[in-house]
Amino acid sequence: MPDSNAHAGAAPEAMGSGSAVAAPAEGRTDESRFRVYTFFVLGLGLLAAFAVGAWLPFHGSVKLWWIGLVLAVAFLLAEQLGINVDVRSGISWTISFTEIPLVIGFFVAPFEVVLAAHLVAGIGTLLARKVAGRVLYNAGAFLLEITGAFAVAGLVQKALGSGPELPWVAALAGTLTAPLVSTLLALAAVRVLRRRMRVSTAIRLTGRILVVGFVNASVGLTGYLVISSTPEAWPLVLAVFLGLTALYWAYSDLLREQRDMEALSDVSLMVARSGQQAAARPASRAEELVDGVDVREWATIAERIKDQLAAGRVVLRLRLEADDPMRVVVAGDPLPAPDPANDDPLLRLPGAHVRHFRITEANPDVRAALLERAAQEALVVPLRSANQLLGVVEAHDRLSRWRGFGKYDVQLLGTMASHLATSLDNRRLLATLRHDAYHDPLTGHLNRPGFQQVARDPLREPAEVVVLRIDLDVFSTVSDALGYSWADRMVIAAGSRIRDALGSDVPLARLEGASFAALLMDCTVENAHQVAERLRVQLSEPYPVDRLSVEANAMIGYASSVDDSGEVDVDGLLQRADVAVRATRGGEEVRGYVPSMGQIFLRRFQMVTQFRQSLEDGHVSVHYQPKVTLPNRQVQGVEALVRWVHPEFGRLGPDEFVPAIEAAGLIGVLTSFVLEESLKRVRKWLDEGLRISAAVNLSVRNLADEDFPAKVQRELERFGVPPELLTFELTESGVMSDPQKALPILRELHSLGIVLAVDDFGTGYSSLAYLRQLPVDQVKIDKSFVLGMGTDLGDLAVVRSIVELGHSLGLTVVAEGVEEDVARDQLEAMGCDVAQGYLISRPLPEDRLEAWLQARTARSPGRHSETVLTLLT
Repeated sequence: MPDSNAHAGAAPEAMGSGSAVAAPAEGRTDESRFRVYTFFVLGLGLLAAFAVGAWLPFHGSVKLWWIGLVLAVAFLLAEQLGINVDVRSGISWTISFTEIPLVIGFFVAPFEVVLAAHLVAGIGTLLARKVAGRVLYNAGAFLLEITGAFAVAGLVQKALGSGPELPWVAALAGTLTAPLVSTLLALAAVRVLRRRMRVSTAIRLTGRILVVGFVNASVGLTGYLVISSTPEAWPLVLAVFLGLTALYWAYSDLLREQRDMEALSDVSLMVARSGQQAAARPASRAEELVDGVDVREWATIAERIKDQLAAGRVVLRLRLEADDPMRVVVAGDPLPAPDPANDDPLLRLPGAHVRHFRITEANPDVRAALLERAAQEALVVPLRSANQLLGVVEAHDRLSRWRGFGKYDVQLLGTMASHLATSLDNRRLLATLRHDAYHDPLTGHLNRPGFQQVARDPLREPAEVVVLRIDLDVFSTVSDALGYSWADRMVIAAGSRIRDALGSDVPLARLEGASFAALLMDCTVENAHQVAERLRVQLSEPYPVDRLSVEANAMIGYASSVDDSGEVDVDGLLQRADVAVRATRGGEEVRGYVPSMGQIFLRRFQMVTQFRQSLEDGHVSVHYQPKVTLPNRQVQGVEALVRWVHPEFGRLGPDEFVPAIEAAGLIGVLTSFVLEESLKRVRKWLDEGLRISAAVNLSVRNLADEDFPAKVQRELERFGVPPELLTFELTESGVMSDPQKALPILRELHSLGIVLAVDDFGTGYSSLAYLRQLPVDQVKIDKSFVLGMGTDLGDLAVVRSIVELGHSLGLTVVAEGVEEDVARDQLEAMGCDVAQGYLISRPLPEDRLEAWLQARTARSPGRHSETVLTLLT
C-alpha cells in the first residue's frame, strides 16, 4: 500500500513486500510533473479495474460483507506491522505482510471485494498518518496492484486449463504481481520527480522486494492450505508466521545499525565540508547566504536527518558564530508560526541529551510549544560545546510507522547530535583560525596575507584598481615617549578613522606598525588622489590619548593596477605604493607611483646584492673621527664609521645603505668588517706605544646573536688588543626593543672588559628609567642638543642635566656634534668628559687620520710609559 509524505513532496511508498521512497521533490516544476503522473496512474487504475471486473465473474452473497471487513482489517494490520529495514540516500524499503491477506483473498473473495478492502485499508492508513497529499496517486496505485494481481492470476489459471477452482500457482503468481507493480510505479515516480537512482540500485531493490514478497506469499498460501485441510494445525501456522516476523525484525536491527552509522558519517562529513567551504568561500559568493547561513548546505543536512528518522519535519536552529542569533533551517513542513521566542521551553533545555515530548503527555508549556509547531510529538536535543549553546535540533511527527518515535530514534538522534555538535565546534574553530590568520589582532582589519587574498579577484577584472599605502610618522615617537600600549591606542584610532573615511566596503589592512593599505576598486588615479588627500587631512587631526593630544602626520602613496609599465599583482602594487610613500617629503604628503620611482628599489637591491663583492674589492672602508678629553684635550679614542664608494652610485652615506644591509640580514658581515679594521688600527697604535681606543656601532641584530660575545673575544685575542680599548656604541631603543635578548649579551660583553656606551642619549623615552639597568660605562649626548646649546636654553639645560646624571651614576659623558669653540667651552665648564665633532676633526680615512695626528697633536710621555697625544690649540 502506498504511503507518501505529501508535505515533504516525497515520492510514493508502495505497500507490499517492499517500497521505494525518493528524496523530497524540489520546485514547482517537479510538482507539476508529478501531478500529471498522478492523474495518469489514477486513470489507468480505474480503466484496469473496470476491465478486470468485467472479465472476471462475480458471485455475490451476504457473507462477502464479513469477508471484506476481515480482509480490510487484515490489510490494515499487515501495513501497521511493517518493518522499515533499509534507508539509504533517501530511498526507504519497508517490509510489510500485505501479501498474506492478498494471497488468501484469491481463495475467499472475488476481485471487487479484495479491491475494496485494499482501498479502504490503504487510504485509511494514509489519512490516519496525516499524509493525504498523495491520496489520488496512491488510490491509482492500489487499483493497479490489485487489478494486476487478479489479471495475472486469471491468465495463469486459463493457461493451466484448470476448472473453476483457482490453482495455488495462479494465486502465487498474482500475489507477486502486486509488489512488482507497486515498485515499478514508485521507480517511475522517482524519474518523474527527477531524483537520481542508479540502475543497479533499482534492480537490487526490485529483487529484494520480489524475494520478500515470495516468502510472504508462500507463508500465507501454505498457512491457508494447511488450515483449510487441517484446521487444528493453526498453531503451527501461527508459529511459522511469528518466526518469520522475528527473522525480519532481527534483519531490521542489523541493517538499522548499518544505516545509522552511514547517517552519522554522512551528517558529520556534510557539516565538515560545509565548514571548509564556508571558510574558503570568497566574498563574491556572499550573495548565496541568507542571514549568514548557506541554506542549501544546511537544508541537505536537515533532509538527511529527516529521512533517517522518517520524520515529518526537522528543524535545525544554529548559532554558527558566537553572539549571533539562532538561524533556522527547516526540512519538511514549513513552521506554521513565527520563530519561537527565547522563552520557548523547547529552546531552554539543560544538558545535551534527547527529550521525547508527546502532546498527550506534556505539561501545558510544552503542549503550547508543540501546538505552535503543529506537531503531535517531538524529539528535541540541544547542541552544546564545552561552554556554549551551538543550536537545537527538533524532529517532529514520525511518519513511516503507526507508532511514534521509539528508543532507537532517540538513540540515533542523540548520537547524531553529538557528532553534529562536535562538527559545529570544529567548524567554529576552523573559522576562528582562518579569521586570525587573515586579520590583525589589534585593529580587527585585514593583515597583509588577508589583504593579498582579498585583492586577488579584483585584480583579475579589467576595471582599474588602486592600492593606497598609509603611514603615520609618529608611531615610533609615541612608542618611545609613552610606551607601546599608548601607540597601540593611536593605531586603533587611526584604523577607525580610515574605516570611517573609506566606508565598510573598502578592503582595509594593517600591514605593520602604523602602516595601512586600502584597496579602491573601479577607481581612476585622479579619484584615488582626491580620496588620499581627503584621508590625509582626517588622519592628520590631533589624536586624543588619555589627557594628551598627539599631533600626527600621515603620508600616503598609491599605485594603480594599470600604469605605463603594464599590469601588476597585489604584491607589486603594495611595493609600488610603498615606494610612493617613501618619495613623499615636505608639503607633498600624497604621491602616486610613477615608473621612475622603481629605480629606488633597484638601487637598494643592487646595494644589497653587491655588498659582499664591494667588501672584497675594497669599495667599503672605515673612517675614524677622533675624540678628545676635556679639559686637557688629549686624544682618547676614535669612532669607526663605515663608508662605501659604489662604482655606479658613487659615495653612499651610512644612512642610505646601512638600513638596507640590516634589513637583508647582512649587518653581521658589516659589523665584523668594521670590528676587524678597527682592531687592526688599535694594534698599530699599540705597536707605536699609543693607547687609543676605537668605538664601533652595534645594531639591534648584533644584540640578538648569542654567539656575538664569543666572536668578539676571538677577535680581541687574534689582534692582542686589551678589551678596554674597544668600545661598543648602541642606541637605547635598540636595546629596549627586545631587552630579554639584548641585556644578557651586553652583560657578557661588559664582563669581558669591553666599554659600552649609550649613543644618542636623551632621545629615548625610557633613558632615565632604564639607564641604571644597562651595563654601560659611557653616555653620548645626542648632537641635536649640543648643536642647539648656543641658541636654545632648553637644549642647554638638557645637556647640563645629562652631564650631571651621568656623573652621578659614575659614567663617562661624551658630547658629539661639537662644532664651535663656544660649545666646547660650555661643555668644559659643565664638566663633560669627552668631546667629538667637526671642531676637532671630520671622520677621516686611515691615511689622512695619521697625517692629522702628526699635524694636530703633540706627543708627550704619559703616567704609564705610554705616549699621550695632546691636541694643539
